[in-house]
Amino acid sequence: MKKILIVEDDHSIAQLQKDYLELSGYAVTLAHTGIEGLQIINDESFQLVILDIMLPEVDGFELLQTIRAKEDIPVLLVSARAEEIYKIKGFGLGADDYITKPFSSGELVARAQAHINKFERMKQRFGGRQDGEGISIRGLEIQKEARKVLLNGEEVTMAHKEFDVLFFLIQNANRVYSKEELFERIWGMDALGDASTVTVHIARIREKIEENPSKPQYIRTIWGAGYKFIV
Repeated sequence: MKKILIVEDDHSIAQLQKDYLELSGYAVTLAHTGIEGLQIINDESFQLVILDIMLPEVDGFELLQTIRAKEDIPVLLVSARAEEIYKIKGFGLGADDYITKPFSSGELVARAQAHINKFERMKQRFGGRQDGEGISIRGLEIQKEARKVLLNGEEVTMAHKEFDVLFFLIQNANRVYSKEELFERIWGMDALGDASTVTVHIARIREKIEENPSKPQYIRTIWGAGYKFIV
């Protein structure tokens, strides 16, 4: 049974979400503060986290950063804040989706199922082989089965979607993809958002792998067209 953690300070909303998800066959744990969420995440493993942004003690963004430092699981942000800046910040910190309140419990269940299923497919696709094969280009190595990135032998921490974007571009090196195409390929129909999150993720990847992010040698911007990985 897949396990889901809900971190939501509104007890009635949290219980409603829990009931719907349990009816769909998931094991659900509730936390009502950021501190409680942190403690549970440190003690248990989950296949998905549904995370409210406006939490007491530790807010959702800070909790998201902690999760990303420990886990590579899907994180679905929920918030009453519909402003684009909150969505961009959430995606930039490694969120997989962002849902604005109010939303239906049916939609939440559908998105939870989609993210868990997609993550399982990604693990099988990128991590199913046991031969340790990796792709190495000019000091940058990406290991499919371990979902690990090394730069000159040193491991580079990548959020879930950052890894997916980088791996996709390397797999399709020297081909140009618009940010809209990348958003569709990586995020698919699982996310409420727009292609601007691709720009945020590309910038964060460059900060981690490029010697000079303003003059990138790996991921180039092709003005008016999109991005491509240079081999």
